[in-house]
Amino acid sequence: MRRRNFLGYILLLITSCSAMKNDNMTSSKIVNKPEILRFAVTDVVGEEKLSDYEPFRVLLEEVLATKIEFVPVESYIAATVALQLNQVDLVLAGPSEYVVINARTNAIPLVGVTRPNYHSVIVVNSDSPIKSVAQLKGKTIAMSYIGSTGGHLGVTKLLMNAGLDPKSDLKILMLGDDGSLESFKQGKVDAWGGSTSDYDFLLKTEKASENDFPIIAKSTLLPSDIIIVSNKLDSQVVEEYKNMIINNQKQLVTALAEGKSTKKYKTSELIVANDTDYDLIRDVYKAIGEGDLIGP
Repeated sequence: MRRRNFLGYILLLITSCSAMKNDNMTSSKIVNKPEILRFAVTDVVGEEKLSDYEPFRVLLEEVLATKIEFVPVESYIAATVALQLNQVDLVLAGPSEYVVINARTNAIPLVGVTRPNYHSVIVVNSDSPIKSVAQLKGKTIAMSYIGSTGGHLGVTKLLMNAGLDPKSDLKILMLGDDGSLESFKQGKVDAWGGSTSDYDFLLKTEKASENDFPIIAKSTLLPSDIIIVSNKLDSQVVEEYKNMIINNQKQLVTALAEGKSTKKYKTSELIVANDTDYDLIRDVYKAIGEGDLIGP
C-alpha cells in the first residue's frame, strides 16, 4: 500500500487528533452488539473503488448479522483519526499501516488476511558484480514508497539482516513502483528492492527470466493484511465476530477477491491475527529513525 506523505508530517497530524454456517446464528445472543459497523479500507481513496469491496461488505454483513456501512477515507492517516474520534469500527489495512494505527488508537487485531507469495526481494542485473546483499555497501538501491511493506520495510529488513545500516551504509532512493523499476532497468541504480508481485510484473513486461534479473535476497513471508476493530467495541462482540469470520472464511475470501483491485486476495485465508506478527515492521521503523511514529 502506498504512502504519499512524509513520515514526520504523518506523526504530527496523527498525534494532533485526539447463507452461512450456523455460527452466525449465535449473533443474536451477543450482548452489546452494535446496530451498525462502519467499515473503512485504507488502500482506497474516496468512494469509487470501494465498489470492489461491495461483495465482501454484503457477505460480511450477512455473516455477522450486523449492518455494515462503508466509510470512505483518504488515507490510513484519516482512518487513524476516524478511529480516534469513534467514526469507524472496522478497518482493512496493510501491515505497516496497522502498526501505526495500533500505536495511536489501540485498535484490536480481528483477523489477518494472508497474502501468499508476499515477500520482499532485492534484485540486480545479470551482468552485475554484486552477488550478495552485503556487497551493496556504498552502492545505490531503488525502492518504492516510504512505509510500503513490500517495497520499503521488507527490503530494508533484508539490508539489516545482511549487517548493513540503512541510514549510512548505502544510498536508498524512494522512487515509487514505476520510478524505481525504471531507474533499475536504465542502470541508474545498483539494485532494486520491492515486492514479489512487482518483480513478477518486471519479468512479464520485460519478457525476461529470473536469469536476466537475479534475486540476491528474498524475505520470509511478510505479515498479513489485517482487519482491525475499534477498541470501543465490547470484547465479547469482538471475539464472536472473529469466530464467525474465520468459520465462514471460504465464502468471504471469494467475495473479497471479486473486485478488479482485490484479486490479490484470491488465494488468501482469514486467520487469527497476532500483534507480535508485526514486530518486523516495528523493528525497521526503529532502525530507520522513525520509532516515534509507532510510539515509545
